[in-house]
Amino acid sequence: MKNKIEITIGTTADIETIAQFQINMAMESEGYKLNQEQIVRGVSAVMSDANKGTYLVARVDGIAVGSLLLTREWSDWNNCWYWWVQSVYVMPQYREQGIYRTMYSHVKGMAQSENVSQVRLYVDKSNYSAQRVYQKLGMQECHYLMYEEVI
Repeated sequence: MKNKIEITIGTTADIETIAQFQINMAMESEGYKLNQEQIVRGVSAVMSDANKGTYLVARVDGIAVGSLLLTREWSDWNNCWYWWVQSVYVMPQYREQGIYRTMYSHVKGMAQSENVSQVRLYVDKSNYSAQRVYQKLGMQECHYLMYEEVI
């Protein structure tokens, strides 16, 4: 990529773009159709309450081309924060050009400056291309399984 990748904190001006990224990501990675009004409300909720998370937006020539959501988890075992990378999306025409690598490097720099102990994420079991990207960047599959119950 010849153009500089800029990583910024998402703002309310990014809500519609981030919401569309999430709609695209859910369909591409899981074949799941998100409700646009619901996802806009969800992204807006993060923007209005920093306790819910922080969006990072990757821009090329001022255009948003990718985003991710950072959320926090407190570890009583280690008396420190873990950060979770969630809702990762890069526009297809910008993939394999270092966009996510740059976003993740930015996350690690932020985490180091804030004494975060671990950066974690979860990925759909069948999303092999994303798993390869995460592994190339130094992340490893951990020993935990994830369980859920929809209430």
